[in-house]
Amino acid sequence: MNNDLPMNDEDLHKAAKRRVDIKMGFYTHLMVFILVNGGMYLLNGLTGGGRWHHLPLYGWGLGLAIHGIVTFLSLNGMGMREKLMAQEMETLRKRQG
Repeated sequence: MNNDLPMNDEDLHKAAKRRVDIKMGFYTHLMVFILVNGGMYLLNGLTGGGRWHHLPLYGWGLGLAIHGIVTFLSLNGMGMREKLMAQEMETLRKRQG
């Protein structure tokens, strides 16, 4: 999809669906993270088992943070990819004469 060309409804729908799917993947990851780690926290509190629940929380939290950064940077960078493609195509056209 080139930003210089108008998009028809089908192209807009495909682009919107792709963006929503990317966001929903992150939101699903976030919800599972909250539920599982909340459950481990409660289980730890009920059993008095020390602080074992911190290890998965930190490791998974780091993974979730990376997932979030990649997700939202990629969504913001989608227009950038199309701009770079348009520039490269224009450069190649000029070289061909």
